[in-house]
Amino acid sequence: MARTVDQAFDIFLTRLTPTAAQREAGASHRASVKGALEARLEVRRFVETGSFSHGTGVRNHSDIDLLVSLKGDKPTGSYSALERVKGALSARFPSTPVRIRRPAVAVEFGGGYETWEVIPGYITGRGGRALVYDVPSPNVGGAWIDSAPDEHLTYVNEANKKPDKGDAKALARLMKAWKYHRNVPVSSFYLEMQAARYVRGIKTYIHVWDLCLLLERLHGNKLAAMNDPSDASGRIHACSSDSTRADALSKVWRASSRARKALDAYKADDEANAFYYLDLLFNGKFPSRN
Repeated sequence: MARTVDQAFDIFLTRLTPTAAQREAGASHRASVKGALEARLEVRRFVETGSFSHGTGVRNHSDIDLLVSLKGDKPTGSYSALERVKGALSARFPSTPVRIRRPAVAVEFGGGYETWEVIPGYITGRGGRALVYDVPSPNVGGAWIDSAPDEHLTYVNEANKKPDKGDAKALARLMKAWKYHRNVPVSSFYLEMQAARYVRGIKTYIHVWDLCLLLERLHGNKLAAMNDPSDASGRIHACSSDSTRADALSKVWRASSRARKALDAYKADDEANAFYYLDLLFNGKFPSRN
């Protein structure tokens, strides 16, 4: 329990951070996943991407993402590349569920307690000095899209240096917690890049203020696709289909309304109502008030 809203956010973020045991479990599977891929595919390099490696993961929700850069000619269809990766992983882990879950192949260790999502990629020449890959689109039947994981990690890390160290990653983690606790069908990567870009544009940061303002921004722009703020790849989309987009828009409207009511109560020193609306926002997961 917490005495104030600010203290509650600090407690909440601690609870959201993956445990040391979860991080160690990820490290223990890293070698076996890489070995499985190298045994059957010609691999150029491995790049760990996403929430876990960026330090924005949410405990018990964030998968471990790995881009495997493959040698050779890129197949015309991205599904063929996913099938190649699935075959390599299934051969090494015959008793573990291995499924194509665009844009990756998911390996569900421990009944899904720890999931690795392996994305096939082919290096392109489009990025100049930046490494830009063709990776499968998240959309069913989609072809290839740009990905620049090294540049994206650098962008998030730079955003995280100010206003105070840790603010950008804290906001990204809060946005992802809302996504998971409210089952919002929106891309975690989209939320992370929106949070990083938002924090880069402000001089001071307060959890309850800036969570509200970012949610209102996303509601106001109707979860529009964003230009890659690192300028390394193409547009970043919030949702994978029109049906998921409609659901996400409804939920971001509701979230922005609750966050605004929490902020208004916070400004009025009405801690009880601020806690009430934050608890609604995070579906009963926000720390309780003393």
